[in-house]
Formats: sequence, structure tokens, C-alpha cells
Amino acid sequence: MTPRGAGLPRGSRLPAPAAHMSWQRLLGCALATAMQGPRPVVLSGPSGAGKSTLLKKLLKDYENIFGFSVSHTTRQPRPGEVNGKDYHFVTREDMLKDVNAGEFIEHAEFSGNMYGTSKAAVQAVQAQNQICVLDVDMQGVKNIKKTDLNPIYISIQPPSLDVLEKRLRERQTETEESLQKRLKAAHVDLELSKEPGLFNLIIINDDLEVAYLTLKEILAEEIKKAQGPKKS
Repeated sequence: MTPRGAGLPRGSRLPAPAAHMSWQRLLGCALATAMQGPRPVVLSGPSGAGKSTLLKKLLKDYENIFGFSVSHTTRQPRPGEVNGKDYHFVTREDMLKDVNAGEFIEHAEFSGNMYGTSKAAVQAVQAQNQICVLDVDMQGVKNIKKTDLNPIYISIQPPSLDVLEKRLRERQTETEESLQKRLKAAHVDLELSKEPGLFNLIIINDDLEVAYLTLKEILAEEIKKAQGPKKS
């Protein structure tokens, strides 16, 4: 019998099997879609782990297969970021209103700014018969676990906190205070990610190409599902 996890590329590991999740109604999506169609993908990992870089490569190589669920945030746009593409940049008042109205799958606050994934963002991707990509933090992961979305949970992690700090400093987008907050949050997230069954796969991103190969391999079956109904 082949050992569990055999054949996986270097820099990846399989956590313990996830516990059975109860089915509930979410977002008004049909249960058949969640069970038979391509499963959504939840990507999580600390800032600086390389998650965004891997996402961009994935969306470039499979632009008609994957749809990126665009999150909402109350923070100010960074140079080069486009509203509606990188994030939906909204006011705190508007976001709180929608959260209270039940329009978000998950939401969290970090460094004084709100972040969240709306129902409409996921539905927009599903309407195109694409694999919906959700980029969320650990709190978001646990919130989604309470739903029947049934995604593939993947954690992208740095080789170490020292490497993470080096990457964040090279960005030159953080103040010393915000950088230390991110490092502290990363330490907590990495510890929480060890919970058995939380992730289907953990990828240690010490080599971008190896990490990308690992990511594509775990998603290969869902990619086939998405490619099947599409006309060439």
C-alpha cells in the first residue's frame, strides 16, 4: 500500500484527515454544484509567504479555469492596486452595513482595517463555471469551515519567520510597527495551522517553482472538472 503523502514534491506535507463537516445551506448555491462541480480553493498564509505570487501564476496559466474571488477591505489602496481587481475598496460604514446584513461569508479586522469575502464575490465566479479562489486569513478559514462550501484548504507558508521578515523588509511597504504586527500575526497563524484537519495541504514556499508545481498537482482533478464542460 502506498504511504499517505508519497509522491508529493519536496516542500509539502499532508495534515491529518479533516473531520466530517455537516451540510448547510450557504449563499443560495445549489448543493449539487458544491458536490459535483469544481470545488472552490481556499488559500491562506501570512503576508510575505508568496501566496499572492503563486495566485498570479495560477490565474495566468489557467485564466479561463480559475476565478479570483475579490475581497473587500477598508484599507487604502497601495500603489498600483486597482479597485475591483485587487480588492473592493470600501468605507468602514458600508462594509459594516453589509456584514450586518449577512452579505459576507467571512470577515476579520487586522491593523485597524476590515477584510472580508462577500457572497456576491463567490457567486460571480461560480456563475462562470470556474474554480473560485478564496484568499483568506486563519479566522476566515475557520469561518468557512462552518459552511457547506466544501473547498480545498491550502496553507502557503514561509520556510521560517526569519525568511518571512527578510521578504517583508525587501518590499519596503511596511513601517517598523506594522512589520512587527505582521510577524506576530504570522507566528500565531503558523501555530494555528498545525491543527489537525484544518488544511488539506501545507506548502512550504522555499522554492517558488517547486511550490507552484505542488499547488498545481493538488488542484489537477478540479482543473479537469472545470475544463470538461468548456468548449475549446
